[in-house]
Amino acid sequence: MYGPYIFLIILLLIGIVAKNTSLMVATGFLLLVKVAGADGRFLAYMQSKGINWGVTIITIAVLVPIATGNIGFKQLAEAAKSPYAWVAMLSGIAVALIAKNGIQLLSSDPHITVALVFGTILAVALFNGVAVGPLIGAGIAYLMMQLIDLFR
Repeated sequence: MYGPYIFLIILLLIGIVAKNTSLMVATGFLLLVKVAGADGRFLAYMQSKGINWGVTIITIAVLVPIATGNIGFKQLAEAAKSPYAWVAMLSGIAVALIAKNGIQLLSSDPHITVALVFGTILAVALFNGVAVGPLIGAGIAYLMMQLIDLFR
């Protein structure tokens, strides 16, 4: 009954000690939702749609320089001349393809989700990581599971 509150309070304290604003805001928000009694359908909805919202918000943030005119076709043409730009582009493609399978894994396998989320919390709280970890982590986990299955 009190387990989720205690867990969230511990995570909030970790966020405070680690000075991680994202973790503090997220856990504080969830605590407020629970205390207000709005957690039933709202949290189920957030669990099912939150990752897609997060990806959309990150995509918007990445596209802002295009919308402001700071990045245009000229910069794209200049970047195409740089080997680092090609490495960055290929990395972006690889991460997007890896993460695609991560979404499926997160929605279909609860015990893997718990481990991935906890790993992300640790990385955010202790190492100033960024909370995109569950999605990328799930994609990497999916690839590793496929490799393990291949060699069984």
